[in-house]
Amino acid sequence: MKWFNEAVIYQIYPLGLCGAPEYNDGVQEHRILRVLDWIDHIKETGADTVLFNPVFDSDKHGYDTRDYRHIDCRLGTDEDFRQVCAALHAAGLRVMLDGVFNHVGRGFWAFKDVQEKKWDSPYKDWFRIDFGGNTGYNDGFWYEAWEGHYELVKLNLDNPAVVQHQFDAIRAWVEQFDIDGLRLDVAYCLSPDYLRQLRDFANRIKPDFVLMGETLHGDYNRWMNDNACHSVTNYECYKGLWSSFNSMNLFEIGHSLARQFGPENWTLYKGKHLLSFLDNHDVERIASILTNRDHLRPAYGILFGMPGVPAVYYGSEWGMEGKKSQGDAALRPAVERPESNELTAFIARLAAARRGSKALCYGSYRNVVLTNRQMIFERACDGERVLVAVNADGAAYTAHFDAGCGMAVDLVTGENHDFGGGSELPPYSVQYWKMER
Repeated sequence: MKWFNEAVIYQIYPLGLCGAPEYNDGVQEHRILRVLDWIDHIKETGADTVLFNPVFDSDKHGYDTRDYRHIDCRLGTDEDFRQVCAALHAAGLRVMLDGVFNHVGRGFWAFKDVQEKKWDSPYKDWFRIDFGGNTGYNDGFWYEAWEGHYELVKLNLDNPAVVQHQFDAIRAWVEQFDIDGLRLDVAYCLSPDYLRQLRDFANRIKPDFVLMGETLHGDYNRWMNDNACHSVTNYECYKGLWSSFNSMNLFEIGHSLARQFGPENWTLYKGKHLLSFLDNHDVERIASILTNRDHLRPAYGILFGMPGVPAVYYGSEWGMEGKKSQGDAALRPAVERPESNELTAFIARLAAARRGSKALCYGSYRNVVLTNRQMIFERACDGERVLVAVNADGAAYTAHFDAGCGMAVDLVTGENHDFGGGSELPPYSVQYWKMER
């Protein structure tokens, strides 16, 4: 999936950004059209792909689906979203949607039929139901829910009719909106058999259709292989990306990256392209979680220089704050218009550097210099080597190491760099040195 391996993702939580009410009020408002005012800004950040979190009809937050076939009325009509996707594609941007296939909301049409008809419903086998039990909602039956959250009703994905219903919906999304791929919500809950069926379907439905799964812990190869997702979320490195700076211990992220991508035979994900991120709709904003805002630039520097596909969450490119303790709404705010500042311009330069470098998109990983406050790592592929140099300290640092050549050009600034006599790393700096050989 060449386009995805070289992509820069811009993530939008539409119900938040567009200012939708918290609960589905049944009132149709054409809020999704607000995204049209963001297209130029998204391109200016250097992103080439937009990932939308849930857009389909739901009870509240989008992960409690009512109907896979229609856009949430709080966002507008199917035609509104088709217009947005067409405008994004016309601007050269790809589109990925959030596929929520493990569970649905209590307002899902088939579940409502079961509530009404109980064991006489033709959809009773779409869920995991015990008519001898009950839940706090007092439906007169017990059902399996996602991680004990009974507003999220677990689907029976062993039922071919459920799988077919979902695949028909995906086909409709491709036909209506021309989407290029899916983020799979809680992919770690999806069985290998289901993922295999989905991968087979994806291979047939559109050339280069990408499946990117949400995974948290464990060996990501369980969900990322030739019979499952193409890519998954790299939560292991997400944690290291902020806590390495807060503890002034870059060994943490350096060791995580070496464990995942390093040169040894046993490393876990060599040649794979995981989704890398500093924040998203589920976690604290990076500008809020870093104890020193001067670390924003070096953190983004590692994000765009490390192996993986970097993702930027709307608002974070200009340093928006949002704390998890303040609830989901604080992480998913309504924003009328995008903003730009020096951080935005810096991220755009990182994105351009990555896009123009085969080594940064596909290269191997090797730690060259690693201290508590500095790290230099090498990305190398046929004919190209790039050293990513980061200084998390407020003081300049001179690094001495064997660069294997005398000169380089910084892909971020375009300036030449001479390795003779040591390499100075200014305070809170990022440099991408493309080596002369």
